[in-house]
Amino acid sequence: MEVAPGPGAPDPSELRSLKPCLLRRNQSRDQHGVAASCLEELRSKACDVLGIDETLTPVTLVLAEDGTIVDDDDYFLCLPSNTKFVALACNEKWRYNNSDGGTAWVSQESFDVDETDSGAGARWKDLARQLKEDLSSIILLSEEDLQVLIDVPCSDLAQELCQNYATVQGLQNTLQQVLDQREEARQSKQLLELYLQALEKEGSILSKQKESKAAFSQEADTVDTGVSREIASRIALTSQILSTLKDRPAPELSLSSQDLELVSKEEPHALAVTLNWDLKKTETVQQACTRELALRLQQLQSLRSLRNVSARNSSLPREPQSSKRARQDAT
Repeated sequence: MEVAPGPGAPDPSELRSLKPCLLRRNQSRDQHGVAASCLEELRSKACDVLGIDETLTPVTLVLAEDGTIVDDDDYFLCLPSNTKFVALACNEKWRYNNSDGGTAWVSQESFDVDETDSGAGARWKDLARQLKEDLSSIILLSEEDLQVLIDVPCSDLAQELCQNYATVQGLQNTLQQVLDQREEARQSKQLLELYLQALEKEGSILSKQKESKAAFSQEADTVDTGVSREIASRIALTSQILSTLKDRPAPELSLSSQDLELVSKEEPHALAVTLNWDLKKTETVQQACTRELALRLQQLQSLRSLRNVSARNSSLPREPQSSKRARQDAT
């Protein structure tokens, strides 16, 4: 016998449509669990539970793991339960924050060893989940992230991805190939730079560059150091990104796509002051980052297009075997 729900009981269909989500503000580690049936409801609840003033609306919702803007209800419904969102108030920009205890924030670099180790453990699992949702995101990973996934024991990664050992072993081999290809590209660029330097030494180009650098240095000496510090303080890049830019040859190959975008958007003069570079070198590196980002996004789009074509072809009805035999008999 089926019992009808009382007048105050919620409709079961409404309960099924609710999606549990985790919300936090930008640069905050405090998360709030809410349930919403659509993006508009989620935005409304974000303002309530996170205390966002009406003057700071409209609120933009982005994925906490990579900053993807979520503004389509169909896409929202496709996301798994307990997806982490960051609510950005008006004019706020998303900044990566490993809320599981990682060391992405400069202010968190003083964490002790135990907290860093636990953050590293959570990090590879986050990366694994990212690959599980979209395998083509390998293209967007930094060299450090690729190495993290390569170093994970194959059995642990297989368990996290819900795949067999042989499949995950092949995946780690692919990750190593991507890492090797970037290293080969770096070495090729270094050889090209050495060749260009050799050509410069044969002419007057090198001396002219030295004169321009000397003039730049003299101008820099006349600038008040307080102004330089003020300009450098505008940089939103983490110390890890700045260190990569300074220390690694062809740094655009080492950075993740998210970091490449951040570097490309920085004001060149402020970045030059922070890195203690001349403006020409800074602009050259930023242009290289922009080209590398465009290349990766193009590769990602190509992979996804091929995957969609393959999915459509596999869904087409196949011709029955009996009809083929009939045609053969007729001939």
